[in-house]
Amino acid sequence: MTTRPLPQTGPVTPAPTTTRRGGIGLGGAFTIAWRAIVGTPLRSVLTALGVIIGVAAVVALTAIGQGSTAGVTKNLESLGTNLLTVQSARGGGGGSLVRAGPRQTITVEDAEALAGAFPDRVAGVAPSVNSNLQAKVGTNNAQVSVVGTWPAYETVRNSPVETGAYFTGADVSGKKRVAVIGYQTLLDLFGDGTEGSATPEQATGQKIRLGSVTFTVTGVLPDKGNSGFGNANSQVLIPLSTYLQRFARTNSAGGQPTVSTVYLQATDAKDLTGLQSDVTDLLMTRHDLTDPDNLDFQVQNQADSLASLNSITNTLTLFVGAIAGISLLVGGIGIMNIMLVSVTERTREIGVRKALGARPRDILTQFLVEASLLSIGGGVIGMLLGVALASLGKALNITPVFSLPPMLIAFAFSALVGVFFGYYPAARAAKLDPVDSLRYE
Repeated sequence: MTTRPLPQTGPVTPAPTTTRRGGIGLGGAFTIAWRAIVGTPLRSVLTALGVIIGVAAVVALTAIGQGSTAGVTKNLESLGTNLLTVQSARGGGGGSLVRAGPRQTITVEDAEALAGAFPDRVAGVAPSVNSNLQAKVGTNNAQVSVVGTWPAYETVRNSPVETGAYFTGADVSGKKRVAVIGYQTLLDLFGDGTEGSATPEQATGQKIRLGSVTFTVTGVLPDKGNSGFGNANSQVLIPLSTYLQRFARTNSAGGQPTVSTVYLQATDAKDLTGLQSDVTDLLMTRHDLTDPDNLDFQVQNQADSLASLNSITNTLTLFVGAIAGISLLVGGIGIMNIMLVSVTERTREIGVRKALGARPRDILTQFLVEASLLSIGGGVIGMLLGVALASLGKALNITPVFSLPPMLIAFAFSALVGVFFGYYPAARAAKLDPVDSLRYE
């Protein structure tokens, strides 16, 4: 015999539920958002285009800007390190017979005084004066920059020879007609001007004509590339005494032969500022000057020049990067506009989901995730495109320098743009009335 349970007389309490039919988690929101993006690929790409361009511009421009800064620093250092440069305050050319210029005030005796005044603080002193002359070997000729200087130029200006040797102090004392030629001068005079058409060994010991004067080549400089501060490859270095005798006999100040520049190499980079002050004091005494604001010469610190150049390039990089960042904001506005259109198109879908139990925060999460995916995806594509565009800077002889912080900042900004500009369309979708949404056609 089977016993039936007695019917309950009170109300039945349903078992508690842990989920709602329309509710979704973050994973579900990601899946729905991804399907919506993949379902309309062209519109998705166009939506993220502003972010892509913005991130690519920031990455490319900062990399090229930092590459330019590094290039300027490298070029300056390739011309010598720990340098002080002494010049006439009024500038001008070398003051030679070939290229006239304003009267120079720095004399050879000034250079000699500087060389003997600071023996423990100065590693080398190299006065120089230069002019453009026609060089000739046989039927080959080239326009070159002839530099008259001292043997210390080799170390002070970081210009060691690749083949042969520099002229010596004895060559300077004897006013010998010897020369060290640059790499392009080698190619022009002993080859056909193209790379590999001549070797340094071909030129060493050979005769060249500078103007009407014959010189013997004692050494050849290596290829220094394009430093951006005059073409060192087209130089011809000769003893200063020979230059003054052959090419600049009328160049004098108070009866003393002058030079256009004196380079001093400090033994310690930390002493550049102090040495600069002491050099200024010494020259003021020699030139009988008392007013530091009215000097007939100027002493420039390489470190200060480098800092100024880097400051300029960094400022330009930040300025251009900021302009590029504006396109990120424009891209964010584009995302917001398209998301508003998407909300309107999917009003009925939103109504169905709400009718099935989706909460407003579920709808908010869905559209916010979709906007974030668009901006993050655009950021990733923009970073890759920016790296590719920056690499094209090599065609302009600029090696891009990629730094992680600017790239991460651009990427993070693109993600924030998606969240910021995607919130309003998502909030609007979350507030839609389910009944009105279901009636929407």
